Amino acid sequence: MLVPERRTRADIISAVAIAVLVVVAGVVVWARSDAKSTESVTAEHPLSTPSAADQVPANLLELWHAPDPASNRALVAAGSVVTGDGGTVTGHDPRTGADLWHYRRDLPLCGVESQFGTVVAAYKDQRGCSQATLLAGEDGSRRTARSSYMDPTVQLSVDGTYVLAQGPRRLEMWRSDLVRTLEYGYVDAPVNVKTQPRKGCKLLSSSSSSTRLAVLERCPEDTTDRLTVLNPAPKDNTVPEEYGSRVLTGPGADSPDARVIAVSDNRIVLYLPGVAGTEATSPRLEVYDGSGNALVVHQLSAPLSDRTTTTRISSLLLVFTGNSLIALNASTFDPIWAAPAALGSPAFMAGRLLMPVDGAIAVLDPTSGAELSRIPVARPGYDGSPISLAVLGTTVLEKRGTEMFALG
Repeated sequence: MLVPERRTRADIISAVAIAVLVVVAGVVVWARSDAKSTESVTAEHPLSTPSAADQVPANLLELWHAPDPASNRALVAAGSVVTGDGGTVTGHDPRTGADLWHYRRDLPLCGVESQFGTVVAAYKDQRGCSQATLLAGEDGSRRTARSSYMDPTVQLSVDGTYVLAQGPRRLEMWRSDLVRTLEYGYVDAPVNVKTQPRKGCKLLSSSSSSTRLAVLERCPEDTTDRLTVLNPAPKDNTVPEEYGSRVLTGPGADSPDARVIAVSDNRIVLYLPGVAGTEATSPRLEVYDGSGNALVVHQLSAPLSDRTTTTRISSLLLVFTGNSLIALNASTFDPIWAAPAALGSPAFMAGRLLMPVDGAIAVLDPTSGAELSRIPVARPGYDGSPISLAVLGTTVLEKRGTEMFALG
């Protein structure tokens, strides 16, 4: 029979030393981790989405306001009004403005978007706007996160299926769980460089649908801008699948102000500014098919502003031009009507369109664009920045410049 092993003094000292090293290593890892620099406060009770309003209000007064420089439009998710400021994303009570939940990091926000009752927040670190977090709109809880190389600045947008994050050199498409479905443009992994169809292109503008991604880019070998149509979710997310790519022709095809206005499953509409002072080369909307082939041109009476935004509401695509609202058929992109004197993008409430105008919100018939009434709105200190509207229950949200205002 073997003699039982005995613990010696050296064994005990070694065990203690190992335990100390493990504790020290754990402390170091924690001190350098994202968790240490993150504060997540969730709502005590999940917020339900309030019932839609059954009528448009006759009067609106300011209920509260909060800073919101990180988002491009007025955002709501589940029952929360969402704002982004500094490194903090906050879910507010729509009636009182109280902070119901917040998610804070010691990194600056690159952008905030919302879709399907969730919130996507992109943060900037040494690899660009590379850290994205998905939060639940009803309570602010963290659902998932992703990290990858990105540009120092990105524009976030949503299409009802995917999230699009576009920078000047690179873009990515993400699923609703932030899993990447496509990378396009600059690739930092040397093994993947040859998977991209072109190198050194500047990404000017992009937009997506569930089946198409349209990118307007300027490449070194091209004399004008190029329209590239891609599969937003190819078999291999590192290998883009093109439906078509063509160098644009005509006046304004070399302009940095050209942009993708919108994308459907089988149509793409671009804005080309033309050449000022020449009627034959006036600014225009050009419609292409799902492979990038030109279909039809719609002349515009004036150029679009650099503040132009696009909003999809039901069967309408509503383009804020900088001083008016143009309604396009969301399938064909044919113009339907135009409404003058707009200050920003619209929202839908009780079967009507709400459009911000000077000193009020105009109530429009969505079929004809006819103005039905006006709701007076006081905007003290308003600086003329584009206004983005949203509606949550009976509360109307106005994002004016870098602040969110709740009206009720």
